[in-house]
Amino acid sequence: MIAKQLAHVCVYSHDLAQAETFYVGGLGLTKCFNFLKVGAWVGLYLSCGERTFVEVFLHDEAPIARSGQVNHLCLEVEDLPACVAELRAKGIEVTDPKYGCDDTWQAWLKDPSGSLVELFQYTAKSAQFVGGDREIDW
Repeated sequence: MIAKQLAHVCVYSHDLAQAETFYVGGLGLTKCFNFLKVGAWVGLYLSCGERTFVEVFLHDEAPIARSGQVNHLCLEVEDLPACVAELRAKGIEVTDPKYGCDDTWQAWLKDPSGSLVELFQYTAKSAQFVGGDREIDW
């Protein structure tokens, strides 16, 4: 498996409006889309240029609310099913590929210290490139 590049880093926020002001107004990132849960704003997706992003989720809405602010790192790959098969052949536990609400394929694993790593394959409909708010399904 060869990772193409870092796709995104997911961070938590206690205040999405402040996070948006900081990342967009302060650091100059571009907002791509929002994440919604039952219509409520629970996250945002920001472009850092080309194909690299920052994903921000409201801390209380995140499925894994740990004490730290970084949730996971995500690596872009070209052929997710092949990567999953290769990792499993090496004895590495990885989830089955899942089609996400942002129209990307994803699979999950943990590094030896237990840190979450997401593998990501974009599609022609990926929200990262076409925009549009997305309703989360977790």
